[in-house]
Amino acid sequence: MKRLPQIALLSDGKRLHLQDGPIDLIIEARGSEGEVRAAYEAAARRFTGLLDELCEELIELRRAADPVRSTLNGVVARRMHAAVAPFAAEEFITPMAAVAGSVAEEILGAMLGTARIDRAYVNNGGDIALHLTGGERFTVGLMDRPDHRGVMQTITIEADDPARGIATSGRHGRSFSLGIADAVTVLARTASQADAAATIIANAVDLPGHPAIIRCPANELQPDSDLGARLVTRDIGVLRESEIDDALRAGVGRAQQLLAAGLIEGAALRLLGETVVVGATGIRAGVLPTFHGNALARTAHV
Repeated sequence: MKRLPQIALLSDGKRLHLQDGPIDLIIEARGSEGEVRAAYEAAARRFTGLLDELCEELIELRRAADPVRSTLNGVVARRMHAAVAPFAAEEFITPMAAVAGSVAEEILGAMLGTARIDRAYVNNGGDIALHLTGGERFTVGLMDRPDHRGVMQTITIEADDPARGIATSGRHGRSFSLGIADAVTVLARTASQADAAATIIANAVDLPGHPAIIRCPANELQPDSDLGARLVTRDIGVLRESEIDDALRAGVGRAQQLLAAGLIEGAALRLLGETVVVGATGIRAGVLPTFHGNALARTAHV
């Protein structure tokens, strides 16, 4: 029997809320009343039972991804593997690194397969799948900590931009991080690709072995973590300006590699008050901080 998730319109009457276990979606569509209603009904139908589908293959989803082959069967599970496969040959990553973006992408696909809508988004805890047509645009605020108020920057995606996925990873997010970035927000052509890439870039923002960084095995914090005994960041002490630069430089280098490979459209990397932007011209702020001493000022916008 399929699970019965929570399904309800929010108080504004425009947005749909779908929740089942750890999956918590906010959805909004624009178009004619009938088409929006059909889109929301399609989203609810596809969402029902989706968590059970993932749980059936959870053991395999928590294993290190093979860069070439996959034994996964579910549509969403296979999308998760496809998103992380480009990174699996060089570093440890499991399909779970792309779960939020892949779920958002699946629900949006169900909506678009049923209804003709002008604009829509599916927001899965900050990992977002987008649909834009004509002159539509989408603006999202960037935050380096989900428990703090205030937007430090915004991203605007136009209908003619290639990006249709947004995802954020870092040590303050819902999942553990091997790196020290407060937040790394990535734009990519799909939400699943953005989700996987955000994890990879956030892991790269790091100062391995630094005594001011407190780490502990992931499975001590969450026994069933897909990261096992790998050390995840719990806290950061005082870092010198040059050390912040070094950590961001490492992340920028990884982001530039992914940009050149066509795996992302851009990224914003945030660490201890410093922000560096790679690639995405849609990321805007009043004043963007650069590296201390302009050490990497030339690469702040690539």
